[in-house]
Amino acid sequence: MIRVAVAGASGYMGAELLRLLLRHPEVELTAVTSDRLSGEPLAAAYPHLRGLTTLAFHALEAEWLAGVADVVFLALPHLESQKVVPVLRRHRVKAIDLSADYRLRDPNDYVTWYKAAHLDSQGLGEAVYGLPELHRKSIAAASLVASPGCYPVGAILATAPLLKSGLARLEGIVVDGKSGVSGAGAQGRKADPMYLYTEANENVQAYGITTHRHTPEIEQELSALAGSPVRVSFTPHLVPLNRGLFTTASVPLASTLSTVELVSVYRDFYAGEPFVRVLGEGERPTTRAVIGSNFCDVTVVSDPRTGRATCVSAIDNLGKGGSANGVQNLNIVYGWSERTGLDAPPVYP
Repeated sequence: MIRVAVAGASGYMGAELLRLLLRHPEVELTAVTSDRLSGEPLAAAYPHLRGLTTLAFHALEAEWLAGVADVVFLALPHLESQKVVPVLRRHRVKAIDLSADYRLRDPNDYVTWYKAAHLDSQGLGEAVYGLPELHRKSIAAASLVASPGCYPVGAILATAPLLKSGLARLEGIVVDGKSGVSGAGAQGRKADPMYLYTEANENVQAYGITTHRHTPEIEQELSALAGSPVRVSFTPHLVPLNRGLFTTASVPLASTLSTVELVSVYRDFYAGEPFVRVLGEGERPTTRAVIGSNFCDVTVVSDPRTGRATCVSAIDNLGKGGSANGVQNLNIVYGWSERTGLDAPPVYP
């Protein structure tokens, strides 16, 4: 059994990790940390885990974590993981980071988008971007995996086949993302008025317009796929859902192709992928069909009138957009079936 710890388990992402890891047949959950909840049993913070574990929250101490785990998931606020990861790596403990601290390859992007210099240049240079559909082989050999943000997962999986195949023109790509409240505040149970029931219910809000920190992550991966720099116009929205993320991307095409032809390109690109379900002509992704799972439902529709493709994806922001994708990375690192611990179907309704 592999010993696994979760650092920063007091947020929604950490809670979802605990739910998945407690039923994973190959791991033993040995530690969970939260400075705010230190000393409290997990069940006090998360009644849905009552009877499944006797663990209590521990204060975050990197040296202690390195002694009780073989791999640590980090669900910490941005800019905090880079303080812990060097200690873990010094003790040869693997790390799967769910924050943004190791996702961007260019350290200057952290100054631009996070207003802070990166503290761990060596780790940043060795980290592997943890989207299995693009980087499976590199993930398998990695000791530090940077799991993607939820919006980038939705945007990248929705558009990757077009960028990789050369069917897309690289200018004028527009990405619209809509996330449930647990996605916008996944690192913790925030008290920001934006997330209050009275503000989020019966309301749709755009936020981070032109400045959202997931933008460089989307551009980084799409540029790598295209082999040329890609810039996108990305706008995130908060919608009145507990969980779920819906992406609509408008991509200009290099030549006119039918919907049938585009769907065929997607099916070839994602052939054999255990968690990407390409829907056929006339079928449409919905968040309800993926909640509680690691699935991404995706489709594409041609618009000959505008010369564009409309690419649509649906994921669970805490699933494929976060914790479940992190567990998929864990499975790849240790050579287990990628479905291990993730084989339960989505929750419906």
